[in-house]
Amino acid sequence: MSSARHPSWKRSYRERAALPNVSPLAAYLLRLISIKKTNLCFSADVTTTAELLALAEEVGDSICVLKTHADIVSDFSDRTMKGLRDIARKKRFLIFEDRKFADIGGTVQKQYTGGPLRIVRWAEITNAHILPGPAIVTALKEAAAGAIAAYNTAVHTEISASPPASVDESDEADDVSSTTNDNNHNNNNNSSSSPVLSDTSADMDRLEVARAPDRKQSVVSISTTISTRTENISPHPTPDIEHDDGADTAALLDRLGEAPFQRSLLLLAEMSSAGHLLTGAYTDQCVAIARQHRDFVIGFIAQRSLNADAADNFVTMTPGCQLPPPGQEGRRLGDALGQQYNTPRKLVLEQGCDVVIVGRGILFAVDRKAEAERYRREAWRAYEERIGLLKP
Repeated sequence: MSSARHPSWKRSYRERAALPNVSPLAAYLLRLISIKKTNLCFSADVTTTAELLALAEEVGDSICVLKTHADIVSDFSDRTMKGLRDIARKKRFLIFEDRKFADIGGTVQKQYTGGPLRIVRWAEITNAHILPGPAIVTALKEAAAGAIAAYNTAVHTEISASPPASVDESDEADDVSSTTNDNNHNNNNNSSSSPVLSDTSADMDRLEVARAPDRKQSVVSISTTISTRTENISPHPTPDIEHDDGADTAALLDRLGEAPFQRSLLLLAEMSSAGHLLTGAYTDQCVAIARQHRDFVIGFIAQRSLNADAADNFVTMTPGCQLPPPGQEGRRLGDALGQQYNTPRKLVLEQGCDVVIVGRGILFAVDRKAEAERYRREAWRAYEERIGLLKP
């Protein structure tokens, strides 16, 4: 490999995480990759919540990032969001919603924070084209900052139910119930204007009142406790994780902790489809814009590393990765719709990419868990060879 290549080609993920001017989320991702020994992102292009959550559970141990297309999930809801978040915390990976924003600033802010998808609530990473100009990055960055501020000062509501009142206390309970409901109505009105980004508010079960024949309705008393968290819990520093102290992977992940509540952006600098137009000056402009927003733009969707300046430490995530079936290593892969595939070795070792994105190669496998491991091993071996830990 040429010595003229950017230093990021030879640096380990952990070394890059400790460099100056790395955002907390980028540092976390690089350390997570290093600890789990996986530079694999799985593209879960399925159309139901059940399929999406099952896949996340199935391959979660082998990936560092799960890529979603929420707008193709026919029953996408709060249950989908919470299910993804829960599995991501358990399996330790980040979520990347492949939204490909490409509109004016005011519109993309609404698409990012509102509508049925509310991407900012559950996906740490999203991406955008720069077709509308650099203001799209500023708009998404402002929306992300607003979401972080709302999370840090959110109003959290808890609801609990008391046992039904006895028959002898029913008259008195009716009076108490009336007062309690009035108070709850007032409390709910007062808190409804505050943004609530926690999972709790989306998952409250409906409380139903049991009825008994020939009796007055039993009473369920509802008390609402509203607490406001004002401490700034994000971003928080991510400690460096030493790998030579004898700790196993589980212990290192525990020490790493959960991802900081931050949001980051990838810019679409290149694509993997034949004849794409994201080339030349367009790609160069993506890099220039990213350098102006290093605290928010963590890298690119591209087919090669775009790090060139001394201060560059961008993460390159690369789609169009597929392995030939065992025994068919020389076979060229693609589809009838212009998709072109490269192997993990070519992308990581020869092109300097950091995270390979694999979809159909795993999705259509008979044993998806085993196939995800095959991709993880191949991509990781290519990385270790690139930085000099393995001989060719």
